[in-house]
Amino acid sequence: MDGGSSGGGDWVWLHRPTEAEAVAAASAARRKWSAAVTEVEEERPLKVVFASPAEYFTDAAPIGNGSLGGMVWGGVATEKLQLNHDTLWTGAPGNYTDPDAPAALAVVRGLVDQGRFADATAAATRLFGGQSEVYQPLGDVNLDFGASDQAYDSYKRELDLHTATVVVTYNIGAVQYTREHFCSNPHQVIVTRISASKPGQISCTLSLSSQLNHNVTMTNANEMVMEGICPGQRPGLRKGDSNAVTGIKFAAVLGLQMGESTAKAAVLNDQKLLRLDNADWVVIVVAASSSFSGPFVNPSDSKLEPTSIALNTLNITRNLTFDQLKAAHLDDYQRLFYRVTLQLSRGLKDDACGLMTEKERPEEVGEAIRTSADRVESFSADEDPSLVELLFQYGRYLLISCSRPGTQVSNLQGIWSQDVAPAWDAVPHLNINLQMNYWPALPCNLSECQEPLFDFLASLAVNGSKTAKVNYEASGWVTHHVSDIWAKSSAFIKNPKHAVWPMGGAWLCTHLWEHYQFSLDKDFLENSAYPLLEGCATFLVDWLIEGPGGYLETNPSTSPEHAFVAPDGQPASVSYSTTMDISIIREVFSAVLLSAEVLGKSNTVLAERIKKALPRLPPIQIARDRTIMEWALDFQDPEVRHRHLSHLFGLYPGHTITMEKSPDVCEAVANSLYKRGEDGPGWSTTWKMALWARLLNSENAYRMVLKLITLVPPGGKVNFEGGLYSNLWTAHPPFQIDANFGFTAAIAEMLVQSTQNDLYLLPALPRGKWPRGCVKGLRARGDVTVNICWDEGELQEAMLWSNNQNSVTRLHYGECVTNVIVCCGSVYKFNRGLQCLEAWPLGK
Repeated sequence: MDGGSSGGGDWVWLHRPTEAEAVAAASAARRKWSAAVTEVEEERPLKVVFASPAEYFTDAAPIGNGSLGGMVWGGVATEKLQLNHDTLWTGAPGNYTDPDAPAALAVVRGLVDQGRFADATAAATRLFGGQSEVYQPLGDVNLDFGASDQAYDSYKRELDLHTATVVVTYNIGAVQYTREHFCSNPHQVIVTRISASKPGQISCTLSLSSQLNHNVTMTNANEMVMEGICPGQRPGLRKGDSNAVTGIKFAAVLGLQMGESTAKAAVLNDQKLLRLDNADWVVIVVAASSSFSGPFVNPSDSKLEPTSIALNTLNITRNLTFDQLKAAHLDDYQRLFYRVTLQLSRGLKDDACGLMTEKERPEEVGEAIRTSADRVESFSADEDPSLVELLFQYGRYLLISCSRPGTQVSNLQGIWSQDVAPAWDAVPHLNINLQMNYWPALPCNLSECQEPLFDFLASLAVNGSKTAKVNYEASGWVTHHVSDIWAKSSAFIKNPKHAVWPMGGAWLCTHLWEHYQFSLDKDFLENSAYPLLEGCATFLVDWLIEGPGGYLETNPSTSPEHAFVAPDGQPASVSYSTTMDISIIREVFSAVLLSAEVLGKSNTVLAERIKKALPRLPPIQIARDRTIMEWALDFQDPEVRHRHLSHLFGLYPGHTITMEKSPDVCEAVANSLYKRGEDGPGWSTTWKMALWARLLNSENAYRMVLKLITLVPPGGKVNFEGGLYSNLWTAHPPFQIDANFGFTAAIAEMLVQSTQNDLYLLPALPRGKWPRGCVKGLRARGDVTVNICWDEGELQEAMLWSNNQNSVTRLHYGECVTNVIVCCGSVYKFNRGLQCLEAWPLGK
């Protein structure tokens, strides 16, 4: 063990302690840390709180198990549990190729070469593909309690992130009613328990409904089945009889348990309704399935029987009590959720970790419930750090709830949607939104939640290889900026500034290398990541063509969703070699070469082609106003406040721009951020948070926190972008889930940053706002887990460990740097000066 230094210093091997050393190292300081964290975990309230039933979708509380989702509206007279399943989409597998595209591509390239950018933009419409399909809602569980004329009081609805459970309570007269909802991943069901403080008080009518074509039957007095089918084509493309094309079939089944012998159940309304009377308690279990059999199987050819599958799922739960179902749910969920804890404080109370306890927090004022919406509204005045904690963990909760191994990829709304025609079809957008959904997976210790992204990538590569071959006469695979459950790989059909962007798959491929950097899982790299990276890079080296000045160029090229004014004064969006194109290509090429080095494939034909291409990629250029040039030429920008930050990709989430190696470029990045301004959709705000964090500018990163935490009224249009709804979902507006995930990732970036060789502690901590705090369980590249505790804005102690690998890293805090090699299976504790004070075996 060795002390820190202000320079590089010699490498220090932090050795695996012997058992005797471990016993000696089990000091009071370590026990204090463990006790403090345990105490704070028990005391920290992490609840999304409502004081009334939901009036709008964005007032409801989300639950989910990765594939099955629910929105709890929490009405008193009537309750609605709105259901989603991640495989319910319109359409069927499509043809994502166009044999006329190569000729159109030649025309566009010729016009770009002539500098006729407006004409090139117009001609690029011939490169359009078809529209994507549309995510569909499953339906609703409806409960009518017949209490519309009864007054109620003491209403409260809470989503508890500690338990992933929504609880609704209220009083009618002397009776308190309680509803508890959760969505179980182990049992793949939604479970609801309704109870009362006095016996025999539960009576209601129960039904299932859907906006899709469906029918409902009762198999017996405690089982209801809803069967339906998704549209065979998206609404805008239907021709003639829309039922002529077979869509995805689905089923939802509902099982019922009731307490006490006086309870009665009866089937009403020609087998469509279930009437319950005089129960002490009721447990409702919902399972759902579909005939979706993968992105390459037409629904008409599927052999899956959703009703049988859903009934089998329900049958497994029949002999299980509510408590048993909940115990399995908690064991599964909390295993993921409690990997990371975060506590932030303004230093108002000198308790175990310098933090306020639940009773000292402004959760309730007098008898009135202080809702989460109230907390958002008051944030500009009180800047309550506990709300930042809640939003950070809410992002992790949502990712756990909408993306698990074996599920579909998280879409634009996660899995929660109430409309048959949702905003932007709720499809994955590959020019920022899908990527942002998975930004927190690795640093925030939820790597398995990223697995659906890799499954999706594998499907895109299959269809994308056909698109590359036919449309672009290129090898490898390609996909564009909008996709769907069928792994659509062709360009979109809209404006060229949206559609002509064959970099969606390439950006997604950077997640593969990132996953390896965090895990150092060589099997994953060799068997999953490298084949996809190889195919992507093969397309990219084919896509690059000779350009001016001896550089390779991309042509046609756009900067996502942004336009420019051409030198002739005409608006255009198609040119060549946008900064984002080149930045993504450089990132992918670097990942392939580094992967090849790990796997012993550095001398392949592809590796040699990349080595020749890399030095010929155009460098990042700085414009006359000292900002990063977004396009290859210094075009006039008609929308300097544009929401996208594509030209800054190299700083974040990329790694080709760094403060140490490219300070001049970083200065231009900062100028670009100032030029873009602070306004924008939620996802743009959180991207700016992360970019400012990478620039080590905690003040501006925090300003974006303030910007995001603004209450958005439900319902109609608002006169600003970004913000939070009452259920803390992030707004574009309307609702998009990406900024929830972007916020979580950006907060992690403010507290810990890492590269292949460096780990930075508290690099962008807003010390004046959160002078005290601790974070436990963040992940860094090199298979390192990090705990940090700070006080008065300065590091107090940090703990590092590696589960599977010996990790080599340069540890940074401010100007202090020390070089360490951490042995797997051991925990190392460092002080403010980065001296290693003690070490002990992991788990002791």
